[in-house]
Amino acid sequence: MTFKLIGKDFIPHDVVAKVTGSAKYAEDFRAEGMVFCRLLTSPMPHARVKHIDATEALKMEGVLGMITADDIPAGPPGFAPSLTREPMYVGEPILAVAAISEQAAEDCIEKIKIDYEPLPFTHDPLESLFPGGKDARGDGFNIGTLAGLPPGKIKWTAADFARVKQGEQLPMGKPAEEWAFGDVDAEFKKCKVVYEEPFVTASLAHHSMEPRSAMAYWQNGKCFVHASLQSQAFALPPLAQMLGLKPEEVVLIAEYCGGGFGSKGTAYPCMVIPAYLSKKIGKPVMMRISRAEEFYLGSARNAFQGNIKVGFDAAGKLLAADVYVVQDSGAHVSFWDYRAVGDALALVYQPNAMRWRGLPVFTNAPTRTAQRGPGQNQLACVMEPLVDRAARELKLDRVEIRKRNNPVNGSGGSPGPDGKRTVVPSAYLRDALDKGRAKFNWDERMKRSGRKNGPRVTGIGVGQAFHPSGFAGFDGLLCLKPDGKLHIHTGIGNLGTFSHSGTSRIAAEVLKIDWEDCVIERGDSRRNLPWNIGQFGSNTSYTMTRTNYVAAQDMLAKLREIAAQDLGGKPEDYDVDGKNVFAKSNPSKSLSYGDAAKRAIALGGKFDGHDLPKDINPMTQASATALAGSGLIGVAKDNLPWTGQPSAFAACFIEIELDTETGMHRIVDLVSVADCGTVIHPKGLETQIKGGAVQGIGMASLERLVFDPQNGLPANVGLHQQKPPSYLDLPAEMHTDAVDKPDPSNPVGAKGIGEPLMGASASALLCAISDAMGGHVFNRTPVLPDMIVNQLAGRPQPRKPLSINTQ
Repeated sequence: MTFKLIGKDFIPHDVVAKVTGSAKYAEDFRAEGMVFCRLLTSPMPHARVKHIDATEALKMEGVLGMITADDIPAGPPGFAPSLTREPMYVGEPILAVAAISEQAAEDCIEKIKIDYEPLPFTHDPLESLFPGGKDARGDGFNIGTLAGLPPGKIKWTAADFARVKQGEQLPMGKPAEEWAFGDVDAEFKKCKVVYEEPFVTASLAHHSMEPRSAMAYWQNGKCFVHASLQSQAFALPPLAQMLGLKPEEVVLIAEYCGGGFGSKGTAYPCMVIPAYLSKKIGKPVMMRISRAEEFYLGSARNAFQGNIKVGFDAAGKLLAADVYVVQDSGAHVSFWDYRAVGDALALVYQPNAMRWRGLPVFTNAPTRTAQRGPGQNQLACVMEPLVDRAARELKLDRVEIRKRNNPVNGSGGSPGPDGKRTVVPSAYLRDALDKGRAKFNWDERMKRSGRKNGPRVTGIGVGQAFHPSGFAGFDGLLCLKPDGKLHIHTGIGNLGTFSHSGTSRIAAEVLKIDWEDCVIERGDSRRNLPWNIGQFGSNTSYTMTRTNYVAAQDMLAKLREIAAQDLGGKPEDYDVDGKNVFAKSNPSKSLSYGDAAKRAIALGGKFDGHDLPKDINPMTQASATALAGSGLIGVAKDNLPWTGQPSAFAACFIEIELDTETGMHRIVDLVSVADCGTVIHPKGLETQIKGGAVQGIGMASLERLVFDPQNGLPANVGLHQQKPPSYLDLPAEMHTDAVDKPDPSNPVGAKGIGEPLMGASASALLCAISDAMGGHVFNRTPVLPDMIVNQLAGRPQPRKPLSINTQ
């Protein structure tokens, strides 16, 4: 298929605002009479607030009011509250004070006296699973996740722990969930090599550059909220629910977002604090979150303690896999990363038989949520070095052993509720590996593997990862105005990937209209936005190209109908050229887009939005109704065929120099290749690929949460202590490419890509470090310099194999 716009570079409409500084983020907004609020947060990992004495503090000059947990309705059991009387991690908000300035609010907070009752705390899920072990919560729950597993309690038996060597082997007691396919034991018996290892993947903060500041006020019966969100329409209903309002009673403005990486995918608890304070004091309230507060409130990736057993035949085919994952979920209900481990292993490596078990355990750490490739990227870091280990022992090429196990179009992943394995419409991971191999010059570089130059050793690594990449069933909404301009209404957010514009171009593509004649309506619920998925899960490219496609097809059909009514003939006798709808047999017989929009208004009914499809979401209905009479309306629900779970794949190749004296490494070169279906926006894709690679480097070798086991205090709160990669940690140049083969289940062949790029680079770096060390596998992330030096010197590691949240 030849495209006019898809696959071509363009300048998204918000770029100028970003580079000139005119883009307004949440804390840039002001309202008449606006005041500020600050938070009083817990200094303890777990406590009960027995008494709050704010009498004298609230009398201070400039102080306007205070709210506590009593002023905000509690959410479902186990879910993170906005404010609490039982803080379950250091930094959890207890109360909020409003004042004429932030300094006045801080001064007030200093005068507030709180009587705390310290409670037991834990930062080790295995401690909570031990019979009689400390639990993170006072409500009796020690497990639970967002969907399908409500908060509950599981304790393993003393016998479970007695069977293994403490701290070195996972006890593997009763799981909360499990599934299997094939005969696992029989397949293991056929294997040439079998590896069984414990593993740990660390939690790491999202490090969103923009903290989750928010400003709110009430006007004419509505609550206006300016927020830092990576989604728009999808976040409105849960935000309204938190405020005790109907969605139509909330105005949500989130035009720009300074990073989220999954943590701002929907409404989050602290963003309603200024709204409740504003309602109490009758003034607009701005809540600016500090960098330290963002560390606590900005959530983090789920950590794992686990056990993995894998077996390969002599040709390198993975015959059997058995994985058990214990998830460190933080203090409250979190994302289901532990499930994604099984999904990713089943799909990417295609074992003949597999068993997966897991459970999510609460600990006294900040709330965990989805972070770029939640679960899939941790699995890549665990599994990829083991694939290299098998390749070494079986004397196989490391790229070829991966291709031998890779999925293809129609391959199955993990079993669904009906027991059938979910299939993928397209999987071009083998192509990605081939492209990367050629671009990286793998065969030549492998000759340098293990080469020494003084204390420095060359390591070569390859990694791969996967993530589901699309949904269906959401709505598209367009309005062609009498001036001939096409207004594309999109309910997705502005995460920084330009997807709001890239996916809108499919509407222009269908209608053949010039991009300069298109207007993107987004970022403010007053702009009549349709019901769209949130911008997360690598889904936007796939999901939103479908919604804009169906809306454009609806508009195209109406253009032809209007032309047939006015000019004679049948709708199928007409085509469009981006400016006019014209008769195929006589192009001079035409109607301009502007005139067609005017005729739509005159005709009314379905043409101008007064009659709407019955299957669209109420949010879309309300938005289309508000647009009724303003032009030709194209609106439809995505009812296109769903042929399986769209899936994105990525491969990464890395060369490093490892300093055996310091344990430090230098990345010499990096090549990343994406399997994202049809490329929509090449420059945007290139940036995505590089950004994912950078985050993966941090995951593999730098970032982790650390807690003092004695007092429960965090040891690395800021950007310096939990350092993300800088330019000094990167190669001078990073190289990118894409397979660019269409996914057959999408009308333009597109699918998402954002998340597996991180897992591919993280696992490639781990494999390169392992290669430089002669094949040693640490079974842990991140791999730190002290670990490398200790291993090379033959010294024991300072942490046990299953130690978690350690320095």
